[in-house]
Amino acid sequence: MQGIGTLIPLILMFVLFYFLLLRPQQKRQKSVQQMQSSLKKGDKIVTIGGLHGIIDSLDDKKVVIRCGDGSRLTYDRSAIREVTESKEVKEVKDTKEVKLEKE
Repeated sequence: MQGIGTLIPLILMFVLFYFLLLRPQQKRQKSVQQMQSSLKKGDKIVTIGGLHGIIDSLDDKKVVIRCGDGSRLTYDRSAIREVTESKEVKEVKDTKEVKLEKE
């Protein structure tokens, strides 16, 4: 009976560790992988180094980013931290602006 009593706190600590640390990390990693796999030409992005640019071309592992001065830099897909503006969102905004101008 004493053996079970000493194992319960250890098991509770493992369960708590899993739900507070491991599970949120897995969710974050899954969302980053999904974001990186859904990149498209024309998306505005930010790299892990802080470079802001627009995706010029893509392949399986590499991304070519066009910077503000027109230079093109090649990065790994894994170096992209976030998409600040998707091309689809930009097209929807442009369409709404054109409709508002016509009215």
